[in-house]
Amino acid sequence: MRIVHKFHLEPQTGIAFIVQKGQNIRVIDVEGEQVSDFVCFARKDIKEVLSANRSMDYNGKIHLSTGDVLYSNSSNLMLTIVDDQVGKHDFLFAPCSQEMFQISYGITKPHPNCLDNLDTHLSRYGINKHAIPTPLNIFMNAKISQDGLINIQPPLSKAGEFIELRAEMDLIVGVTACSALKCNNYKCTAIDVEIYET
Repeated sequence: MRIVHKFHLEPQTGIAFIVQKGQNIRVIDVEGEQVSDFVCFARKDIKEVLSANRSMDYNGKIHLSTGDVLYSNSSNLMLTIVDDQVGKHDFLFAPCSQEMFQISYGITKPHPNCLDNLDTHLSRYGINKHAIPTPLNIFMNAKISQDGLINIQPPLSKAGEFIELRAEMDLIVGVTACSALKCNNYKCTAIDVEIYET
């Protein structure tokens, strides 16, 4: 494989880009314990988006890993996870937002957040924040208790570990280096993204 593009996301930032069918997307945790929000849209129709519900439903599990496939809201195959060095990600949380910081943490001053970062970069493709779906929360480590409570733990990812996904259609992809301290063991760090083709 050869690298077609490489992006470095500074802490609490995001990026959006085009990926062609058959190319692989590698999301790399640079320093370890850093979550990355991942969303995508069909390039031919931006109303077709990554679907958390359908992906969990059709795979029969909450935590997806190597060999699992990610589906769109039209039940079309969008991505296949071809390599996963961490094995713990989820589809449970919306992108962190200014409203989330206010409601959950009482932060009223402007705060970097994944929703605004995705909106900023996806807007050039005609996608606004209201169209952004629940992301694949890469490296997110959330445990659910028997009574349904969600307990956010530090990500299991170590420095340099990655997840790699193969595009099964032409895609518009948005990726962040998550801005929420609690998700990232209280230290927001960088994310690298590499696009490969065989």
